[in-house]
Amino acid sequence: MTARSRSIVSRQTGPHQDLARRVVRALANPLRKPVAAHTLEAFAWTREWLDTLGGVPLILDAGCGVGLSTRRLAEQYPAAAVIGVDRSADRLSRDHGRLPDNALLVRADLVDFWRLALAEGWRPVRHYLLYPNPYPKAAHLKMRWQGHPVLPVILALGGRLELRSNWRLYVEEFALAVTQATGVAAAAEPFVPDEACLTPFEQKYHASGQALWRLMVELPHDPGLVPGDALPDVGADE
Repeated sequence: MTARSRSIVSRQTGPHQDLARRVVRALANPLRKPVAAHTLEAFAWTREWLDTLGGVPLILDAGCGVGLSTRRLAEQYPAAAVIGVDRSADRLSRDHGRLPDNALLVRADLVDFWRLALAEGWRPVRHYLLYPNPYPKAAHLKMRWQGHPVLPVILALGGRLELRSNWRLYVEEFALAVTQATGVAAAAEPFVPDEACLTPFEQKYHASGQALWRLMVELPHDPGLVPGDALPDVGADE
């Protein structure tokens, strides 16, 4: 059975002309966004859960959607703690079977959660950004992770960062931003998933015959990438 899924349509024909400036700005200007109270609370009990596992390797599944990828990553890496983060309670409540003991799904603002994780000193060994909304309109560059002020935090967490998308240009832009910000070479590459796709989007796009793309890069843990005193107080009450 062949699925049908629309391909990304954009007037952009190459990397956004404003990308380099956005990266420079993110590296120079602290992100002052207040941390949402519900994310502070969610991070606190996530930290408690992680502490009970006794210092095992950490894997972050950022923007995990319905949590299928979190489950599959936890099964693939049983010796690691896998934390899936998404802002939607509805998506996280979908029934995709029992959650493995080494996995946790967290409803939180991802931008805030990343900042709290870095402030806490977390060092994920693997960090996934799977099929993010690419915001294909050129005017929305600042909403793509590579154009967002939180980019330095994402990169500063370090570990093996893997991004996947069905829009090649999105991955190419992200690769350019990684190299500009860190000096570490990164590139987009074609990708064919295994029989068990990690996410429903991956399964849908693959079944539709769309080309899939990914970036994989090893990054050092480097809080110095984040400008000024932009990281929040992990112990703050508000």
